[in-house]
Amino acid sequence: MLNNKSVLITGGTGSFGKQYVKTILQQFSPKKVIVYSRDELKQFEMQQEFNGPEMRYFIGDVRDVARLSQAMRGVDYVIHAAALKQVPAAEYNPMECIKTNIYGAENVIKAAIENEVEKVIALSTDKAASPINLYGATKLASDKLFVAANNMAGGHRTRFSVVRYGNVVGSRGSVVPFFRKLVAEGAKELPITDPRMTRFWITLQQGVDFVLKNFTRMQGGEIFVPKIPSMKITDLAEAIGPGLAANIIGVRPGEKLHELMCPADDSHLTLEFHDHYVIRPTITFSMPVDYTVNSIGEKGKPVVQGFEYHSGTNPNFLSVDELRGMM
Repeated sequence: MLNNKSVLITGGTGSFGKQYVKTILQQFSPKKVIVYSRDELKQFEMQQEFNGPEMRYFIGDVRDVARLSQAMRGVDYVIHAAALKQVPAAEYNPMECIKTNIYGAENVIKAAIENEVEKVIALSTDKAASPINLYGATKLASDKLFVAANNMAGGHRTRFSVVRYGNVVGSRGSVVPFFRKLVAEGAKELPITDPRMTRFWITLQQGVDFVLKNFTRMQGGEIFVPKIPSMKITDLAEAIGPGLAANIIGVRPGEKLHELMCPADDSHLTLEFHDHYVIRPTITFSMPVDYTVNSIGEKGKPVVQGFEYHSGTNPNFLSVDELRGMM
């Protein structure tokens, strides 16, 4: 799929971007892999690991549409991973979050259409489903932009889809490295926001593989949601710091007890496939699309009305031992 193709990853120096680059270099022979991000130090550090002749490192911000358009010249596939993702930081810095997550999404769309990029996948989050925090609201707006972009493209070849998944095991700024740091420092207890809290849980490699697979599945306009397990925050704490006491600190600003990936309000649009769900667009495209059969022939069926994919009612929960194994 990516052999002799040019690929650009926004936010490419993040956890996902580095694993994505590693994977496509192992599995394909791309013509160019462009890492687009704004942090020169992270790019320098990444260059020490990935420095083949196909690698390109572009300093740039998704807020800068002219730079994005320049970076996308001759690009075939784009993965949009750049975002401001910390929930409390977004609550305290709302305009910065909006500029990156919404205006940045608009800029990626404009640049991709202008450069006749073939396919674009934007990374989303479970927090975009029925959001209660600003981060989730900006990602919902971003999702809507990328879905609607298939109409904005008009006669251009560019197609846009979205991948939505849950918390990534051990990603930068997440709870796993935080808990591990506390344990390494000899902490006698771990801070727990609420003992009832649950989250969807996915490994970085699973996320990368799911995005790759959806480049072959996509027709444009879908929100792809993987079937993944949930975990309890108390089980995660036990997996990392066995026997440590819990210090209940309360839910942080903008945080939910549980997360959704397919809301009940979208059940009339949701299709179930063997290992994932697809949320169809709420709008009609000029191009007729049958989303019940994807581009590689997999068939989906409508879910029952009122269905929701919820981390607290997910039938698949990870045990403490399974959590340790994943980490």
